[in-house]
This record gives sequence, C-alpha cells and structure tokens, in this order.
Amino acid sequence: MRGWAGLLPAGLLLAGCAVAPPLSYPPSAHERLLRLALDEWREWGCATRGLPGPTLASCPGAARPQPRESAPESFPRVLAYWRAVPEARVAIPPNRGHYAAILAGQDAPLWAEPFWSAAFISWLMAAAGVDRAEFRPSAAHSFYLDHLDRVAAAHPATAPFLPHEPGGYSPAPGDLVCHDRSARPLARWADRAWEPGQFRPMHCDIVVATGAGVVEVVGGNTRDRVALTRLAADAGGRLLPQPRPVVVVVENRLGRLPPWGGPSLRPPALRPAAAGAARHGPHRPRSGDGTPATGGYAAPRWVVRAAPGHAPPRGSAPAAPRG
Repeated sequence: MRGWAGLLPAGLLLAGCAVAPPLSYPPSAHERLLRLALDEWREWGCATRGLPGPTLASCPGAARPQPRESAPESFPRVLAYWRAVPEARVAIPPNRGHYAAILAGQDAPLWAEPFWSAAFISWLMAAAGVDRAEFRPSAAHSFYLDHLDRVAAAHPATAPFLPHEPGGYSPAPGDLVCHDRSARPLARWADRAWEPGQFRPMHCDIVVATGAGVVEVVGGNTRDRVALTRLAADAGGRLLPQPRPVVVVVENRLGRLPPWGGPSLRPPALRPAAAGAARHGPHRPRSGDGTPATGGYAAPRWVVRAAPGHAPPRGSAPAAPRG
C-alpha cells in the first residue's frame, strides 16, 4: 500500500503564519463523534483485537459478519471515508474501476491501496460537525496532526485538540491515540518539530471506552476493516508500551471549553459572560474513574516548531515513507 509522500506539496500545511482562533463546540459534537465511531465499528461486524476479554464498548445483537475492505458491500463505506479528504481524487477513481471489475465477476484489489485509516478519522470529525479550521482533513495522519499542533501552539487556551506525550497523560473517550509506523519511529512527539509538513507513516485511533487496565480504541484500515483494539494501561489509565510505539495522544476538548464547559453546560446565549473564562481550560473527567481533574491548560512547549534552517538533532531525521 502506498503512503502520501509526493502526492501533496510539503508546504501545503505550512502555508500562512497566522492561525485563526478556533471555535468552541457544544457537547453534542463530542457525543456524536463517539456515537459515529461505535456505529461504524458495529456496522463492520464488531471486529476486536488486542487484550483478551469482553469489550467495554457494547456490540448489541448476535454475532454478525465481519466484511473486509475487499468485499463489494464495503465499497460505499470506504468511499464515504475517502470523500471527506482532498486526496479522494487520487484514491477513488482506481477503486471505482476495481469495484466495476468485481461486479463483472473478476478479481480486483478493492481498497487495497492507499491506506484509508486517516480518511476514516477525517470522516468521523467532519460527520461530527468539526470544521476544517479546527480539524483539517487529510489522508495522512501526520498532516492533520501538524495542523492540530499549530492550532494548539497558537491558541492553547481555546484549541479543541491538545497533543500530549503518552507517558504523562491518561486517554479519555474521544481522544486520539497515534502510533508511528515508520522504520525509524520518533522517540517523542517533540521531534516532529524538526520535520513539519513532511510525510510520516502513522496510524491513529479514537478512544471509545476506558476501564481498569484497558483503553479501547476504534480505527479504520485495521486488518482491512474498522476494528476495535484493546490496549493495555496502567493503574492511572496511562498507556503501557505497545508493540507499535504510541508517539502522541491528542486530547479531545470538544464540549469542554467555555462557554460550554465548566459547571454549567447551558448554551452561550443563556450564560452570563465570565471575565477571563477563555484563559482557562475545563475540568474534565479522568480516564476510567469519572473524577474531575484539576488545573488549567498551558501551551505545550514542545509544539513550537523549530526555526527554518535549523538542523535536526542526531537520530531525529524522518524515515522514508513506506506502505
């Protein structure tokens, strides 16, 4: 399967220095995002991998078929994901031809390439009502993560998505858990600052449930379908080391920022203005136990990009795209 190196200009996500202030979204956007992710998992047959045991996320009904991407009934599902990203013009035409061949009784590698996991995440965000200014859809996880980094660096108090190093943060439902698939994975997400706008093979899933010792995530193009993966976590809800390294966890603050967040979730028109409210983040549930976390949000220092022309530190050079 092909990556996206060369299909998009490297400077596409770097164009323009100013980052517009992001909007605050109501809790319904967060709820819709989770509902869509779980609905897609169920429609694909509730395929599950990772830690053994029953899933925290429910799969109503009896066992159902688990079609792969190559099944003709999967054609409109994956097509819908691709329609959410600009790279649809590259991915859809050849796969329309594959689908036509299958309908004619021939063998064809339907949706075998390119990878569609980032298109799936982009579709979820768009379908939940998150606009491009807050989440820029892309067929490459590394490209939409670059955009989230820029928004978080420019507007840390109001950014709906905040990147975190995985060792110090407990994922919660709605967050993104992102793995580095390259031959030379980043040691930490801060090193991405030395290669902004460059393609890096990655895979991100959305957290749908957390519990004692487990974080459940749903992602696309996982074993050729939408599947749920059960990841191991420690007693504090932080992810334990995975076979494929987790390089960043993106906190989802949809519905948790002023004027929607805090003790009242009344719409903006019904809430009195609070001086300085935009400077503080919401109190949010801690993963797994529902108890509130305390403290505001500060700009993560590591999301500030390196100055142009600075050489990267030894060992942080980007790997050549693969897959």
